[in-house]
Amino acid sequence: MDSDDIVELPIRDAMIRLGQLLKLADLAEDGLMAKQIIEDGLVTVNGTVETRRGRQLVPGDTIATPNGAVRISAPDPSA
Repeated sequence: MDSDDIVELPIRDAMIRLGQLLKLADLAEDGLMAKQIIEDGLVTVNGTVETRRGRQLVPGDTIATPNGAVRISAPDPSA
């Protein structure tokens, strides 16, 4: 995956759980799909397969699925 293919996704809090992030980033249609792709080993966090839906993610983490990839960023403080 090319770094140009990774979308920056700001979050408003200090962390977000993997299942929530997949829905927020439209990498999964709903919670059931998020759960399934995680259990199937189709989600990586920072290049490592992640099978915990509740994994806590922070700005700087990169998440990839067959549907795309995002890098979590901190919210814009001026917004």
